[in-house]
Amino acid sequence: KPYQGMGGESGGVIGMLEVIQSDFARLETETKAAESQAQAVYDKFTEDSSVDKAAKQKDVEYKSNKKESESEELLEKKADLESTQKELDAALRYYEKLKPSCVDAGVS
Repeated sequence: KPYQGMGGESGGVIGMLEVIQSDFARLETETKAAESQAQAVYDKFTEDSSVDKAAKQKDVEYKSNKKESESEELLEKKADLESTQKELDAALRYYEKLKPSCVDAGVS
């Protein structure tokens, strides 16, 4: 008996092409769904990242301004301390200068 091929099984070449086409259509649908989901995740991540970045930039700006103002305040306080220390030193020198005359006056 001569070879008849696989003509009787599932439509032969046409059947195989139909299976390939249905597999391709299923794969395309799954791929589009996965891409759509991945795009949604990416969009949300991008949005969250930009909001987070803006918040952190504002925080850096605030902290930089605060540091600058506190540095200026520190310089002012140091200058006040230096001035007050000079006044104290002058008062102590004057006290030391007056002390002998007060002690001598009390003895006589």
